[in-house]
This record gives sequence, structure tokens and C-alpha cells, in this order.
Amino acid sequence: MTTGVLSVASEVFPLIKTGGLADVAGALPASLAAHDFAVRTLMPGYPDVMRQIDNADIACRFDDLFGGPARVLAATAGGLDLLVLDAPHLFDRTGGPYVSSAGHDHADNWARFAALAEAGAEIGQGAIPGFAPAIVHAHDWQAALTPVYLAVSGKPRPRTVVTIHNLAFQGNFPYQIFPRLGLPPSAWSIEGVEYYGNVGYLKGGLHAADAVTTVSPTYAEEILTPGGGMGLDGLLRGRGERLVGIVNGIDTEVWNPKTDPDIPHHYSARSPKARQRNKRALETEFGLAHEDGPIVAVVSRLTWQKGLDLVADACDDLVERGVRMVVVGSGEPMIEGSFQAAHTRHPNKIGVRIGYDEALSHRVQAGADAILVPSRFEPCGLTQLYGLRYGCIPVVAKVGGLADTVIDANHAAITAGVATGFIFAPPTRDDLIDAVDRMQRLYADPAAWRQLQLSAMQSDVSWRSSAGHYAQLFRDLIGDQRP
Repeated sequence: MTTGVLSVASEVFPLIKTGGLADVAGALPASLAAHDFAVRTLMPGYPDVMRQIDNADIACRFDDLFGGPARVLAATAGGLDLLVLDAPHLFDRTGGPYVSSAGHDHADNWARFAALAEAGAEIGQGAIPGFAPAIVHAHDWQAALTPVYLAVSGKPRPRTVVTIHNLAFQGNFPYQIFPRLGLPPSAWSIEGVEYYGNVGYLKGGLHAADAVTTVSPTYAEEILTPGGGMGLDGLLRGRGERLVGIVNGIDTEVWNPKTDPDIPHHYSARSPKARQRNKRALETEFGLAHEDGPIVAVVSRLTWQKGLDLVADACDDLVERGVRMVVVGSGEPMIEGSFQAAHTRHPNKIGVRIGYDEALSHRVQAGADAILVPSRFEPCGLTQLYGLRYGCIPVVAKVGGLADTVIDANHAAITAGVATGFIFAPPTRDDLIDAVDRMQRLYADPAAWRQLQLSAMQSDVSWRSSAGHYAQLFRDLIGDQRP
């Protein structure tokens, strides 16, 4: 017998993606199915999403959802059982899920994602005939009001979980919007959505949820501290054992070098020779010199949080050491400009593509020798997991999920044959360069490098174990009906 779960998320791969949240929301449902949980995913009906669904049924309607009529469409796409919130007055617009085509936050994001949460709460309490989820799982601030609406309804409700993908993004809005949220006056309190005189979507959800998860055990510890808690550490410490860190996994069917349609040559841990051909193809694609030395890669948002200013500042030193580099991503204009300037100085040593390209990210992981993830903080990170899967050795800062998923190539780990990458701390330019130096020394020993790649590719980066942890949490919540 299966148990119903409603997942509420603002982005879901493969329909729409801006970051790792989409990958998690897209991959976790299939893994939970093995534990007898049937997940339906509620997401906004952005134009890109609406174009990908057909043969949809109208599951329910709302006469007035934050300023206009809306309907929920039931459809399947990308292997997912979807509920798409079709509210044109909120979601039918140009730009991305959160920003306009000019790059600015949509002014009504407060209403757009309150509407998503309210719809989730209504569905959680039976708005769709025949669907009564036992668990409502809300992802990040965009869905975090869902447990708030459920908690204040005064009606029987499912158990609720909020997952923090990145505490830096909290959904804080001016107090003037509160009367328009449809919440009772009692919700404007320290145990509700009030947050230093503003409305805090994530803060409210963390209070209201029956359990809170985040995406790695180390990050779960970091956010309990003033330095890592982003102003919410006291609240999170108060959740006690109801705060759990569960490391992310990846979709190992989408990310599989044996079958990946986006890479030119397939390979595996048992048969890795074709990987060298992918390296040659990557050199050609980025206009790099065909040489024997290592290629290190960056596939990321180019931001201070991700530590990519450190990499940009180190480019000349890395090239001088015989390292070539490929960079794929977009973000802060100064960091983008620094990488483009480095390319101008070293056109056959550094290749740069500004923008997001999912297929290219697969080719980079399949052809580069190492992937740099020097984040100043990182809840989990998926880039290093893709790197492990593809034998693209992670060079990572010792923070959050990076520390939980990579085994440093120190002497003991190399000797034991369990090393999978290189970890450095603190996240500084010099420590990054030192880690790359360590990588180069091991790269110069073909047998040792081959063992490192083999260990990396044999790492379990799937959802198998983590889905089991989510399933146990859900079972515990269903069996525990205490208020």
C-alpha cells in the first residue's frame, strides 16, 4: 500500500531549472516510490512548463487566487506525476521563474509564491477528489508558507516537512503585504511569519512545519551557529531533533557516462579509455591547446558565495602552473568580467561560456580532469556529485555537503584506496592554489590518478540511501500525531 505525498516546489527538473533545487525536486519522487510513497509534485505553470504538458486534466479550480482565477492541471511529464498551477496573472510572463527579462525580481513574487503555498495547502486538505496526502513536503522559501496555511486552517491536516536548500534565500517581504496573505492576525507573531518587522516566508514555515530537513549533515550543524544561521540559528536550534540533515543525491540515469546522450563518447569506471576522447573534444569546443596537462572546470553560478572570485583571481597562477581551465556559468558581473579578461589574456588556456547550458555541463564533466567548487558556504552542492559520477575529480572547500561527499586525497586515504577528491580550508585563493597543486602532483602519477578516478566513480551518489532517510522521516511523522 502506497502513501501519498504532495511535494511543493518552485522549479522541477527537467521542466524548468535555475539550480540544485530543481534537480532534487525532480529526482527524489522516483526514489521514494521504492519505499511505497507516491509523490505528486505541485509547481507553477510558467510558460516553459505549460509548453511541455499536454493531455492534462483539470484537477481543481480557484475562483480568486491572489488576484485572478486559477486552475490546477494534472499531467505527467519527465517521469513525474505533476500538478501544475495554471494562474496566468501570476506566472504567464517573460523572464525566469523569479526575475524579469531585465534581470530584476518580479515585484509580486510575494503573491506568486504565496499563491503556490495556498494552493498546496488546499490540495493537502482535499481540494483534489481522491487525493489525500499524508505528507506535504515544501521546498525552500517559495513553498514555505504551505505549512503555515495548513497550521492556521483549523482543519485536520497532513504532516508537514520544509526542506532548506539554501538558508541565504529566505523570502522576506515588507510588513505591508501581511493583510493580503489571507492569514489570521495571530500569524503576525514571533511564532508566525513576523520577522524583525517584516514577513518571513521561510521563517514562518520553519516554525509551522512538523519537521525541517536540510541537504547535508554538516550544513545542518553549520546553520545552528550565528555565523551560518543567517539570523535563524536560534529558531533552528529550537527545532532540536526535528531538524535533520539528509545529503542530496543525483539522478544516476540522467547523469550516467555509459548512456549520456549529451557527451560524444561513452565510458564507465570499468572501461574509462573513451574519457580521453571526451577531453580532446572539450579542448576543441573551448579552443584550448591540445596538451597533456590537466583541465580544471568551473560549472556554477559565478558568485561570491560560490567562491568563484577566488578562482578568477587565481587564473594567471594556475595557467603558469600548466593548468588549463573551462568556465561555464553566469552571475555577478565583476566575476564574469574577470573570467572573460582571463580568457583574453590566455585564449588557448582558458575557455569561458557565460550562461547556463545543461548539455554543455555534461560534456564538461565528461572531459575535464577536475571540477573546482571553492564555496564559502554550500548546503550540499550537486556539481561535485556529478564530478564523482563522471570521474571529474572534485577540488572542494571544506564546507557543508562538500565536506560530507568528498574524501580528501591525503596519504592515508590514498594508501587505503578510498580517496575521491581534494578538500581545502579555509576557502582562500592561496589554499585553493595549494589544493590544485596537490591535484597536479597526483595527476602526474597515472596509476594513482586512475585509482582516484575509479574510487570517485564508484561512490554512491544516487538517491538510494538518502531516499531511505526521507522515507523513515515520513513514516515517523505519520506515526506521530502529536501536535
